[in-house]
This record gives sequence, structure tokens and C-alpha cells, in this order.
Amino acid sequence: MKKTIAFITFCFAFTFYTAGQSQSSLPELTIKTLQGRDVSTATLENQGKPFVVSFWATWCRPCLKELNAIDDIYHEWQDYGFKLIAVSTDDARTRANVLPMVMGRSWDYEFYLDENGDFRRAMGVNNVPHTFILNGKGEIVYQHTSFSDGMEWDMFDKLIELLEDNE
Repeated sequence: MKKTIAFITFCFAFTFYTAGQSQSSLPELTIKTLQGRDVSTATLENQGKPFVVSFWATWCRPCLKELNAIDDIYHEWQDYGFKLIAVSTDDARTRANVLPMVMGRSWDYEFYLDENGDFRRAMGVNNVPHTFILNGKGEIVYQHTSFSDGMEWDMFDKLIELLEDNE
């Protein structure tokens, strides 16, 4: 019984210790630009301002809905210096659809391809859309999966909060 209580106490203390640790940041891996150039995920940043990293796919309707909704208010995001980095999880069968879709919709985001899925796996992305908000230090402070109307404004509000907290 004493061993059980000691184990439970250890687990409880460990949970609070790890919860107090600094937020995680992006893992260092290689992804590609839409033109095929290698880019290290360690270079993804926003000059000290908060930003969003969204994992998406061309075949994913909620992903397209999210990217279109953000596009409708993206000029307001940019007024504050926020940006969205969109990482396509399309595989070999659908990868050729990414560039035409991006160009056809005139989205003004940074786009990358996670060709082998390493970045997706390292970030724990199982379903798309999966969106992360990072603070100005590049620490992950919020994430969500799926998308519903109005979430673009919720993200904008979180970005504003992070900007104000940083000042």
C-alpha cells in the first residue's frame, strides 16, 4: 500500500513538474518549398511576433475552409505583423495539386511541403487541419484540430493576446 501511495504521489508531482516546463517548440527537420528547395523548420519564425503553423491537405474540405476563412481577414493579421505558415501533408498521389490550388486561390501565406511526413509525425499531427499558434519566441502555446466558422477570429484574438503579453 505504501508503495502504491508513493507511486501515485510521484506521478502527481511529475505531472505538475512537466506542466510547468516551458512550452515546446518546432522540431528541427527538413521540409520543401513549393519550388522544391529544402528548408529547415528551425528557420520558421516571424521576427519575434506570434505566428500560426497550419497542417493541411488539398483533399481536406475543413482545411480549405480554414485557409479561406483566414484569407478573408488576413490583411488584418498582417496589419499586426502576424503570418500563417501552411504545411501541406499531401502525399505522392495528391502533391501535384498543391501548387495549382495555392496559385488558383491566391493565398498569401508561406507554403511548404512535408513530403515524407516527418514534420507531421514529429508534431503529433494525426488529422488535418491541425493548427498551432506560436508565440514570438517560437514556442507552441495553443493548438486545435478541425475547423468551424469563427475560429479564424478566435486565432486572431489569441495572436493579439500574445502580442500584448510580449510588450
